[in-house]
Amino acid sequence: MSNPQPIYSLEPGLGADEFIDVLERSGLAERRPVQERERVEAMLRNADVLVTARVDGELIGVARSLTDFSFCTYLSDLAVDRRFQGLGIGRRLIDETHEAAGLRTTLILLAAPAARTYYPHVGMEPHDSCWILPPGRRLKDGPRD
Repeated sequence: MSNPQPIYSLEPGLGADEFIDVLERSGLAERRPVQERERVEAMLRNADVLVTARVDGELIGVARSLTDFSFCTYLSDLAVDRRFQGLGIGRRLIDETHEAAGLRTTLILLAAPAARTYYPHVGMEPHDSCWILPPGRRLKDGPRD
């Protein structure tokens, strides 16, 4: 691919159709509820930072994050169209996200299995004590804190 010159922007009004399309073209759709349009619309509406990358108007990358703009930023979705991967677009989306959320925040993400080797390559550090409670599950009864 020739050297595309993406335009990076904050796009709080990003629509569900474009978002789903780039998730599909990136491979991230298999890990997101793209068949549930209302849920995707809520994901976009409730995001604090949406950074996009476009080439000739086409959405080729997106970073969707939740943040308090002071302490932490959770980068929930980082998707780059497969045709444009390996060109530094993901790295730039991460940088733009962190800058928009505030460089004083700790940037946090959960890597898709196929992307685990990417993040150390761009300078992110692994953290061994992340815990999740999957959708629909409740905490077990047990000792109280």
